[in-house]
Amino acid sequence: MGAPQQGVTVDTEDGAVRRSGRRRALLAAGGAVALAVAVSGAGVAARGTGELHIPAAGATTCLRVAVFAALAVHLGELAGVRLAGPGALPRALSLWAALGGAAASAGQIALLADVSGLDLTATYGTRDGGLLLAMANGFALAAGCVALGRPGWAAAPLALVVGAEAMRAHPEPYTPELGIALTVVHLTAASLWAGGLAYVLRTMRLRRGGRDALARYARLAGWLYVALAVTGTCSALRRLPADVVVTTAYGRLLLAKLALVAVASALAVTARRRLRRAGDATTPARAELAVLALVVVVSALLTVVPDPHWVSLRLGLR
Repeated sequence: MGAPQQGVTVDTEDGAVRRSGRRRALLAAGGAVALAVAVSGAGVAARGTGELHIPAAGATTCLRVAVFAALAVHLGELAGVRLAGPGALPRALSLWAALGGAAASAGQIALLADVSGLDLTATYGTRDGGLLLAMANGFALAAGCVALGRPGWAAAPLALVVGAEAMRAHPEPYTPELGIALTVVHLTAASLWAGGLAYVLRTMRLRRGGRDALARYARLAGWLYVALAVTGTCSALRRLPADVVVTTAYGRLLLAKLALVAVASALAVTARRRLRRAGDATTPARAELAVLALVVVVSALLTVVPDPHWVSLRLGLR
C-alpha cells in the first residue's frame, strides 16, 4: 500500500515542479516583452509621424513603469489586506515597492539633469524636477510609515505621489485643474485595479483557495472600471485632437492601450462568470493581470511621447 502512495506523491510533486517551471518561463517571457516595449515603444510609435526624437525615451519609460508599478503594488496591498478577509496573508511588499518608487523617481531627476545639461540643484528648481523630488519624498515617507509599523499611514504620502505625478505628466495650459483631477482619479483607480488583483491572487495561492477574497475584489473592481472608463474617455477627448489620432505617437499608443484594456476587461468578465458558477476563475484572472502589466507599460509610454495638441496646432497653421 505504501509504494503506490509514494508514487502518487512523487507524481504530484513532479507536476508541481513542472507547473512552477512553466510559470517562471512565462514570467520571464512576459518580462522580456514588457522591457522591449518600454525601451523601443516610443520610437516605434513615432515612426513616420515627423515628431521630434525624445532624448532617453527608453530609460525614462522604464523608470516611469517602475513608478507606476510601485504605486500599484503599494496601493493594491493597502486595499488587498481588507479584501482578503480573515486568514493567512502573503508577505508584504509595500516597503520594497515604496523604496523602488523613490529610487525610480530619483533616477528620473538624474536623467533629467543629464539630458538637460543642468546640475542637480538647478534641476530641482525646474517644474519637472521639483515634482519628481516631491514624488521621491512621498515614496520615502511611505516607506518610513511601513518601517514604523504603521502601513495605513502610507496612504497620505502616496496621495502626494499621485498628485505630483498628475501635475508632472499632464501639464495643460487650458483648465489644468480639471486635467489633474481626472488623472488623479484615473491613476488611483488603475493602481487599485492592477495592484489589488495581484494581492488577491497572491492570497489565493497562499491559501490554496480563498475565492471569497476574489469575490470581494470583483465588487470593488466594477466601480474601479467605471471610474477608469469615465476619466479615461474625458482625458482622451481633452488631450487627443481627432485629426491626429493615427498620425501621432500619442494617438497610436492610446489605441494600443484601449485594445489592451478591452482584452483585460473581457478576461475580467470571464473570471467573474466562472466565479459565480464555481468554476476556475484563477486562470483568466492571472491572464487579466498579465495584460494589465502591459497596460502599465503603454501608460508610461503615453507620458513620454509628445503632446498631440502641438502636432494638431502645427498642422492647423500650415
